[in-house]
Amino acid sequence: MQTTTLSFANMHNHGELFANMLRARRELFIVHNKWNLPEAMGMEYDQYDTPASRWVVVHDETGKVLAGNRLTPTTHGCGIYSYMIRDAQRGLLETIPANLLHDPAPVGGHIWESSRLFVAHDTPAAIRRRVHTQLIMQLGETVRSLGATHCLTLLSATWPRWADRVGVKMRAMGPVLLIDEIENQVVEMDFSGTKH
Repeated sequence: MQTTTLSFANMHNHGELFANMLRARRELFIVHNKWNLPEAMGMEYDQYDTPASRWVVVHDETGKVLAGNRLTPTTHGCGIYSYMIRDAQRGLLETIPANLLHDPAPVGGHIWESSRLFVAHDTPAAIRRRVHTQLIMQLGETVRSLGATHCLTLLSATWPRWADRVGVKMRAMGPVLLIDEIENQVVEMDFSGTKH
């Protein structure tokens, strides 16, 4: 099992990994979960897949994607868009309720957004926990390498069951909301105290 952080500056060094990650996102979010999301050439994407973002990918030696996520700086802006959670709060995303945070969405160099966090639905049960832990640990390492300490993310509301297992402090930033028949909640992940 390997973990790679991709950017527009380095993706050419990793062959098909970026495309494979977008294909895995399509397989999970569009095919399996039946979400109505943009897709092209067998890949899922949206307006936040830009050069400002990074992608953490857990994969095997053949490039098969086991898990992934996207990191976007909360200071980013492109046209009317900033980052997913903030744009939802501003009423720009019809599929995510605007009341997902208790307070205004943060903007600052110390906090990035983690979105499209997933473990592929066909990742074997025997390694799912290890894959998930590897993803979160690399996410923290990447965030710290970018000069930040925290991530804001919209997760399944089951996050308190596994937060301690991955050794990351987490706290709820908004109410539990039903989105696509799944209970979700915005959570802040604190990587300031985790080991490098």
